[in-house]
Amino acid sequence: MSKDIDELTVLNRDYVASVQNSDVKRFDEILADDFYCSNPDKSLVDRAGFLRQTAVPVTIKNLEAHDVKIRLMGDFAIIHGRTSYTTPDGQQAAGRYTDCWARRNGRWLAVSAHVSR
Repeated sequence: MSKDIDELTVLNRDYVASVQNSDVKRFDEILADDFYCSNPDKSLVDRAGFLRQTAVPVTIKNLEAHDVKIRLMGDFAIIHGRTSYTTPDGQQAAGRYTDCWARRNGRWLAVSAHVSR
């Protein structure tokens, strides 16, 4: 169990860093083929749509995850976290996210995400 928590902790860090850095390549490695994301604007995008939106450089800076809670349920995990970041005009802002991960063929892959600001 601790090995899975360690792996999911690293994947969560990679996920947040990939958002900040528009790292489509890393997302391509860690997203399941059937991935979906609920965006803060209430849109729902599939994997291809998420990769397209990730390719557009973000305007926020200093994105960090806080209060991360990883809930492991066998081959399924839910990660809850709080974010802080700086807006383009220098204001401090915050949000929350919930990511769902499934172990498939021995690898943890993100299957779902929900982001709110």
